[in-house]
Amino acid sequence: MRPLDIEGAWVIEPKVFPDGRGSFHEWYRTPEFRAATGYGLELAQANCSVSRRGVLRGVHFSDVPPGQAKYVTCVRGAVLDVVVDLRVGSPLFGRWEAVRLDDDTRHAVFLAEGLGHPFLALTDEATVVYLCSTGYAPDHEHGVHPLDPALGIDWPRGPEPVLSEKDARAPSLAGARASGLLPSYAACRERYRELRLSG
Repeated sequence: MRPLDIEGAWVIEPKVFPDGRGSFHEWYRTPEFRAATGYGLELAQANCSVSRRGVLRGVHFSDVPPGQAKYVTCVRGAVLDVVVDLRVGSPLFGRWEAVRLDDDTRHAVFLAEGLGHPFLALTDEATVVYLCSTGYAPDHEHGVHPLDPALGIDWPRGPEPVLSEKDARAPSLAGARASGLLPSYAACRERYRELRLSG
């Protein structure tokens, strides 16, 4: 696991073993995960989404505590996966980092609680699977508009992205902050500390 510049986010670059039958790789290993983060990944839910090219999902995040950490990979096609620092008080608040996830390199991304997560499907049938540390809790789930100019995410040029009605109605970063929806950096750091102590 290699840390990204945004605290609490890592990219996983597994060794892929191809042969005449196909390929094999290990996309999650507890010892490496624990060595990087200081705690284990508690699995509460596993999700799979399939998107046609141009579909843009997110920016999604949840209340902290407890928050929802995600371990994400693309098993078919390709996506541009993005981590957004939504933690009010973070030195990198409002910053983002992008990683291409595809069925060739088999890279994955882990993002800790409090970080925002959007991704754009770069191919048809882009299939993303992700492990979640907590289950879906609709009253605690929120979003920021992924095309907010204040975020300035450098999405690839192409047709107008396709958003769900919910994502299209999501507030701007400033609007989410003014409404008190965004997690605080202090609360997130306390959550990470609790996880390290328990793990």
